[in-house]
Amino acid sequence: MAATLPPPAHVAIIMDGNGRWAQQHLRPRAFGHKAGRLAVDRVVTACAQRGVKTLSLYAFSTENWRRPPHEVKVLMELIEAALREEAAKMQRNDIRLRVLGDRLPLSGSLRDAIDAAETLTAACSRMDVVLAINYSGQWALIETARRLAQAAAAREIVPTTLDEQTFAAYRPMPDLPPVDLLIRSSGEMRLSNFHLWELAYAELWFTDVLWPDFGEAQLDAAFAAYHHRDRRFGALSHS
Repeated sequence: MAATLPPPAHVAIIMDGNGRWAQQHLRPRAFGHKAGRLAVDRVVTACAQRGVKTLSLYAFSTENWRRPPHEVKVLMELIEAALREEAAKMQRNDIRLRVLGDRLPLSGSLRDAIDAAETLTAACSRMDVVLAINYSGQWALIETARRLAQAAAAREIVPTTLDEQTFAAYRPMPDLPPVDLLIRSSGEMRLSNFHLWELAYAELWFTDVLWPDFGEAQLDAAFAAYHHRDRRFGALSHS
């Protein structure tokens, strides 16, 4: 029996298609977002079982504030409820929850839920789940540049010696590893401002399956495609 190939260490997912899924079922968009939460539960469990070390989920982008106020309210309420309801389960399963994004515009109750979930799971080490809330890749780059400028002004760094390692160390989440595999559901083929720095050499995998229908079969198909890629990182192939 052939040995099982190791999974990608860092999997990032753009969870797209909740609204279209709801429309197909003749239901309001909120119904699709609620169904999408069940898909999150399935994928977190499956990734942990397969040995993924970091799973990044794009929950709410800075651009999502442009959606109708009612939909934004539903999304925020779902995120807060998920954090409050799932934190204890994540702790039991040795999964650490981390939130990446600008927390200032979020409600006080949501920030409290984030703090509580992060504190409860802080010592967990099986897998990190990084939930991107009010996040964009451009926001992360600007925040990094701001921190670097402050460090240079304080003479903590010398601008002429700035390199990739130093830049990475000043990111909002400095220890976030490079993404190995990006998955996007619903048939769209764009990055949508997600993990722009970390995606530099990621493998990309797209599926027409809408997020509420995403499960183990799609995850395994993405992993299988990943294992057939020749990851050269700019060098020549070894094959």
